[in-house]
Amino acid sequence: MAGQPIGQPELVPVLPNHRFDEAALERYLAEHLPGFRGGLRVRQFQGGQSNPTFHLETENGAYVLRKKPPGKLLPSAHAVDREFTVLKALAATGVPVPRVHLLCTDESVIGQMFYIMDYIPGRVFADRLLPGLSPAERAAMHDDMNRVLAVLHQVDWRAVGLEGFGRPEGYFARQIARWTKQYLAARTEDVPAMEKLMAWLAERPPPPDEAVIVHGDYRLGNLLFHPSEPRVVAVLDWELSTIGHPLADLAYNVLTYRLPESAGGAPEAALVALGVPSEAEYVAQYCARTGRENVPDLEYAIVFSMFRLAAILAGVYRRGLDGNAADARAIARGVAFRETAERAWAFAQALD
Repeated sequence: MAGQPIGQPELVPVLPNHRFDEAALERYLAEHLPGFRGGLRVRQFQGGQSNPTFHLETENGAYVLRKKPPGKLLPSAHAVDREFTVLKALAATGVPVPRVHLLCTDESVIGQMFYIMDYIPGRVFADRLLPGLSPAERAAMHDDMNRVLAVLHQVDWRAVGLEGFGRPEGYFARQIARWTKQYLAARTEDVPAMEKLMAWLAERPPPPDEAVIVHGDYRLGNLLFHPSEPRVVAVLDWELSTIGHPLADLAYNVLTYRLPESAGGAPEAALVALGVPSEAEYVAQYCARTGRENVPDLEYAIVFSMFRLAAILAGVYRRGLDGNAADARAIARGVAFRETAERAWAFAQALD
């Protein structure tokens, strides 16, 4: 969009396949959302491949609605109720999150489960290269991304009411089983690298158990930065959050250094030249903030994270083919899925 500030989220008319009864929503909010005055205008946030997200402009302010997508969904996917639960629990911690207001599980209102949260002005950067910013800004933003991840992993999840949100043991084994099942349900073609990865992960012992709140999709594109400062003001998209192993988040967070360009990766030298810390520097910052001496199982976690991402991309690709994806670019994810799987298998072979 011409003249749009760098990082400003793009609002577009609601996509045809995501339209819902806005009058029904307005009636529901008038009854259930304290302070709601009407005058509702709905637009959709451009981008994102999972739960459709909408900007609600009203007479007395703005909100965000996040809901399940339409159509046939994979089992356990698009868990907006889990997002609502973890956001509510983190409200009193040092993790910056939007304030949530209500969860509507009655699908008769707009067709899918949804929740309402505060709208927070800020900037979102899908591109890890952070085009248009200075090297100093890029370095500061990556440092704060690292800081917030460390803060999240040090939250006492039992104390904030997340007992039962996930099991503290066997995280990797459960995740491997889950994403294998999700991938097989979404599979549209045979990709040998995925078959080999599933077998490799099923046979190889995972790292020893640790238990923290895991975001599950912790990356630059899911962080909202202050409108003018290199500071995270909200962590978004908690659909994959659970109680699990911190290395899963850390590994996923550094995938940019490892992924093919089709999946958003970039050569480390190119990143460093722009002011982004090297992978080793970024990991060392996290270790210093969390009291770790090292992360000997990081390479295993990186292979797992690439497999999981490939499974997610396969699901996005499938939804694109089926016509119910949240982003019109979903079909292009087929290339990213295949190339990510192939690179993950190459990393796995290097560990044997």
